[in-house]
Amino acid sequence: MKHRSAEEAARARAVWGALRPQDRAWLLSVAAQAGAGGAALVGGAVRDALLGVAPLDLDVVIPGVDVQALAAGLGLPFVVHPVFGNATVTLPDGRAADLVRARREVYPVPGGNPLPLPGSLTDDLWRRDFSVNALALHVPSAGEPTLLDVTGGLNDLGARRLRPLHPASLREDASRLVRGARLAARLNLGAAPELLSQVPDALDMAGRTPRLWAELRLLLHEPRPGRAAGVLGKWGAGALLPDTTLLRALDARRDAGATLPMHAYAAALLHAAPDPAALAERLSLGDRPSALLARALSDTHFPDGTPERELRALLRPEAHEPLTGKDVLAHGVPPGRGVGEALAHLAGLRRAGTLGSAEAERAALKAFLETKAR
Repeated sequence: MKHRSAEEAARARAVWGALRPQDRAWLLSVAAQAGAGGAALVGGAVRDALLGVAPLDLDVVIPGVDVQALAAGLGLPFVVHPVFGNATVTLPDGRAADLVRARREVYPVPGGNPLPLPGSLTDDLWRRDFSVNALALHVPSAGEPTLLDVTGGLNDLGARRLRPLHPASLREDASRLVRGARLAARLNLGAAPELLSQVPDALDMAGRTPRLWAELRLLLHEPRPGRAAGVLGKWGAGALLPDTTLLRALDARRDAGATLPMHAYAAALLHAAPDPAALAERLSLGDRPSALLARALSDTHFPDGTPERELRALLRPEAHEPLTGKDVLAHGVPPGRGVGEALAHLAGLRRAGTLGSAEAERAALKAFLETKAR
């Protein structure tokens, strides 16, 4: 027992030491404001610190305290979320930190929003999605921080597996399936049998779980969206997205050094969708992905390294880059109206479908310039 206590103390010190100094100072101030119950850093920050990943998110549970009053006492800008009794504090460096009133939750309707009820810190940990996200670092108002594991998350973290906390977890909230795939891809985690057995329930509830579509949009923000989509497919949930071959191809180009924003992945997804407009609306993608897709499919010239060129190489591997004004100038045409006339002539031939290669473009330009010279 003594050995286990020493091991837990070492883990608590590791989590505490992984935090930024300013975050440790802020947590101590929160714990002091909270009084006897202290505060608990929960979820992703604890999980990532134990995995050796720099923790960024600060999600802090406050048991038995008025969160709004506590946030006001910290002297930082904050916004209150009255439905759940939570607050989001803006830290001095501009990051956001969540102060969460300890609660338990019930789902009156599967797929709908949960009903929050007052609860303890233990209740709050058990309401979470996966055991690896239910670890907590309790920071008392005085004394050393301690690591709390009430759901077996440490064993699952050691085995690098995602295990839902309840038999109906993915039926109550199908968005947890997509969140799990995002985590699995980012942190190289596998699915526990309990997760895989609940995938059919999540698929059954997908159409009645609006949060699931928000999670799919967040998937496109992952470091490797194609890998996360591949995890969904491996788990038997590939039907949530259209064909994701292009997403995986974009991952490879990003790994090779290409700069690819989120809307490039969204554009690739729209290209594979049977109804791009419906998918864009469901995922709240806005206009940028469809506009980028249109540019990538056009014959307009874009410089190397642009998202348009990267997408075009995948969507139209046979396409060639059209000649530009620089190419016309290289043929001896002086700057001015003549360059525009040559480019307009080539654009007309492209629209007619008579320029199928770079060689054909150069030949057409040469013929045009010879005609103009007569």
